[in-house]
Amino acid sequence: MGYTMEKKVHNWDKKREEWLKHHPSFAAGAKERIMTVTGSQPKPCKNPIGDHLLLRFFKNKVDYCRLHGYDIYYNNALLHPKMFGYWAKYPVVKAAMLAHPEAEWIYWVDSDALFTDMDFKLPLERYKDHNLVVHGWPRLIHEKRSWTGLNAGVFLIRNCQWSLDFMDVWASMGPQTPNYEKWGKTLRSTFKDKFFPESDDQTGLAYLIAIEKDKWADKIYLESEYFFEGYWEEIVTTFENVSKKYDEVEREVRELRRKHAEKVSERYGELREKFVRGGDEVVGRLKRPFITHFTGCQPCSGDHNHMYSADACWNGMLRALNFADNQVLRPHGYMHPDLGDNGVTPIPSDYPPP
Repeated sequence: MGYTMEKKVHNWDKKREEWLKHHPSFAAGAKERIMTVTGSQPKPCKNPIGDHLLLRFFKNKVDYCRLHGYDIYYNNALLHPKMFGYWAKYPVVKAAMLAHPEAEWIYWVDSDALFTDMDFKLPLERYKDHNLVVHGWPRLIHEKRSWTGLNAGVFLIRNCQWSLDFMDVWASMGPQTPNYEKWGKTLRSTFKDKFFPESDDQTGLAYLIAIEKDKWADKIYLESEYFFEGYWEEIVTTFENVSKKYDEVEREVRELRRKHAEKVSERYGELREKFVRGGDEVVGRLKRPFITHFTGCQPCSGDHNHMYSADACWNGMLRALNFADNQVLRPHGYMHPDLGDNGVTPIPSDYPPP
């Protein structure tokens, strides 16, 4: 059994099953066990505040995992010297699968994505017949042939043989193979709105869904009913309005106003969910966006997409981080009254005020 991308793994489902038999303490709850995986580059960030931002993004993920009982693994080593950029995460995901046979799901979350609804839990029952979940829209992939028909920066992948086989095929489009340039041309000719020549993982995934759909698509769930990951620019201006809506719910439901220990926050989150349930794909609706993804902002390098200003990226990150942090600070008795400022104040005993 090899941990590197070059070595194929065979009969992994049977090996996992045997491992769980030999370690019965991990067997209970194994079907819902999630290992969150994220990471960053080995070297310090070029952006003067980049390492601070990555620390806060990581803290956010640690907070979310602690609240929901997930394990988390942070990697900052380049596991394959030729798999750089978009492709660097796939050796990490494969290694995490093999190192953690106790986990049913590996949950990759990019370093520039953060949880902005700390109560929400992945609806695993919805994905029981699938092995890979990504944010996407079938029409954009199958009809429009758009490379932005999905986002590969956040995905949930089952720890099974199908996933290992799929990643072998997916990674075969990467820079470690002699066909890298050829795949770049193929992907660009298939998805006409792809504007850069290199083969990338997101367009590669869209290709496998659209062109090799008979082989793979049935096991891939394109999630569009909630923000499995959401585009930051259309989200960050809605936080105050969403917070006001949640305060209105708490004024009406006395139990939600009760101070409680962090260990039981999940139960309060489930109760709150009953009052704010519904999809959040329409920005500005009541529900908090699950994940806000700062695509194009490049917090580590600072080389943001020129579609946005640096201030828009940095201020948006600060607001999103403090919006999420308020949900963590609440049981501890504090909050950021201004999302654009890191300062905190104690929460009044009657918060939210009647």
